Amino acid sequence: MQIDLNADLGESFGRWTLGDDDAMLDVVTSANVACGFHAGDSSVLRHSCEGAAQRGVAIGAQVGYRDLAGFGRRFIDIAPAELTDDVIYQIGALEGFARVAGTRVRYVKPHGALYNAIVHHEEQAAAVVDAVVQYDRTLPVLGLPGSAWLRLAEEAGLTTVGEAFADRAYTPEGTLVSRREAGAVLHDPAEIAQRCVRIATKGEVVAVDGSVVPAPAGSLCVHGDSPGAVEIARQVRAALEQVEVDLTPFARESA
Repeated sequence: MQIDLNADLGESFGRWTLGDDDAMLDVVTSANVACGFHAGDSSVLRHSCEGAAQRGVAIGAQVGYRDLAGFGRRFIDIAPAELTDDVIYQIGALEGFARVAGTRVRYVKPHGALYNAIVHHEEQAAAVVDAVVQYDRTLPVLGLPGSAWLRLAEEAGLTTVGEAFADRAYTPEGTLVSRREAGAVLHDPAEIAQRCVRIATKGEVVAVDGSVVPAPAGSLCVHGDSPGAVEIARQVRAALEQVEVDLTPFARESA
């Protein structure tokens, strides 16, 4: 068995620091690096890419709405053509820093409100797919299994990878519980680690109502901005290795 372990990184801005990117890069196999629209500035993006390249961590472009003030967690009713252009812009910006660091962007993952919107929003999902197709159709895309985003990406001929969330609560429908609701984010490292083992070995997760829902995943996401994020990531990795799950990037250099 093998699985990828990813985290959202590069989300600091100026003098404002979010998370411990260097420590997380020692644990994860893939880094979803912010591209400057929802978080991150040029120096932060460069540092994240250099750190990932030094450790052999795959770099993914984490594209989002143009919403620094809201950290990309507010839905924006943007025209599809404009969204396509914004996504191309973001991938290209991160690609520049990845190239300077001696590597490249190896996949695309939407962030925050955009990620959640394109689970069901067909127009916006199609716009993001169109951006990846136009930029580089060899790039794999990461998202929620069963989403419009992954369905349309697959129909367009893109490589799709489903992900599960280590520290987020699930609804009985297999979607993420809104961050506005109590209990949406989990914090117990041991509980999260065992949850991840179940996802990796059985492809399922327990929803908030106690039901078991399918969670087929090629990648597990641990959030870099959660309290105790590094310790959670370390315990997740240790638990997976203990049951002999091989941790490896889903987007390899040859991809």
